[in-house]
Amino acid sequence: MFNTPIWDDTPWNLLPLLTHDLETDVCVIGLGGSGLNCILRLLELGQRVVGLDAGMVAGGAAGRNGGFLLAGLARFYHDTVTELGRERASAAYRLTMLEMNRMTEQTPSAIRRVGSLRIATSQSELEDCRLQMAAMQEAGLPVTWYSGLEGEGLLIETDGAFNPLARCRLLARQAIQAGAQLFENSSVTSLSGNEVCTQNAVIRCKKVIVAVDGKLEILLPELTGRVRTARLQMIASAPTKEVSLPRPVYARWGYEYWQQLPNGSISLGGFRDAALEHEWTTNSEPSPPIQDLLEQFLREKIGVNNTPITHRWAASVSYSSSTLPVLQEVRENLWAIGGYSGTGNVVGAALGRIVAELAVRGSSEDAAIFLN
Repeated sequence: MFNTPIWDDTPWNLLPLLTHDLETDVCVIGLGGSGLNCILRLLELGQRVVGLDAGMVAGGAAGRNGGFLLAGLARFYHDTVTELGRERASAAYRLTMLEMNRMTEQTPSAIRRVGSLRIATSQSELEDCRLQMAAMQEAGLPVTWYSGLEGEGLLIETDGAFNPLARCRLLARQAIQAGAQLFENSSVTSLSGNEVCTQNAVIRCKKVIVAVDGKLEILLPELTGRVRTARLQMIASAPTKEVSLPRPVYARWGYEYWQQLPNGSISLGGFRDAALEHEWTTNSEPSPPIQDLLEQFLREKIGVNNTPITHRWAASVSYSSSTLPVLQEVRENLWAIGGYSGTGNVVGAALGRIVAELAVRGSSEDAAIFLN
């Protein structure tokens, strides 16, 4: 299926379009994993909440990614230590480990805590894996050396895999049941810290939180240079018994990533660096050159030779110019989170909770990790 993620395999009753003006305490823009986690935390804090999305729930990268649950920030742990220092890097890693536990408790049916592999494809990458392992062991973080059918590298037993679209839909239902008003297909035309305008209505509020990853700099031009939108592309096969892969795999410095789903399908993404300048784009449709490389890799490297490809899709994500994602009050009463550099499933959920606390309380015990 063209530009439909493999995760989109169950019916979804569309949420309404916003057609009338509303007043609320907080308006959250973006109904992906981070936005929905933010909404649930705001409800716990006693806030009235309206949530909007330009498309469907998790219609962007939140429901179109590789379905990896990885602890830490986007850069490998030892590189994060170099950038942020041992204490801050360790705090970020431990925070995301705890967040994975919260996610598993929230939506156990969508998550598999099966661990993850970082597989090296060159001698220099093997040496880098050893540096990462040494740094993690020094901090007391879970890591073991791995050698198996997938190759050689690192095993992180506390990581996992999940169905990102199913999880977001579960969170949306939870938010609605808890009292949030959620609207799909309601694009924002202008916004401030106290007012959000769509084509058909205006929301007046006390705070606004933008929880959008891809195209974040378009919605908030102040973040131009801080984040930049890129396209990530994926394919998936029909269920297969040609291979058996118990854990998701990151390989070649994370440029390729794949997992086998419980039904036997293989989901594979990568090769952004093969056309790097071309992939810095807000176009969210698959392109033949990258798709061809993904198919070749599926056949020649993973070993799925006789099973048809059933899905091809792409997603827009924002890459941060620094090690840290965005957590910022961009304008008075208007907060933004995003810029996860392709690894936002866990840290995005954590930041959704943190930004809710900052917006309502003015503080969050975990915010210092992310604030410059």
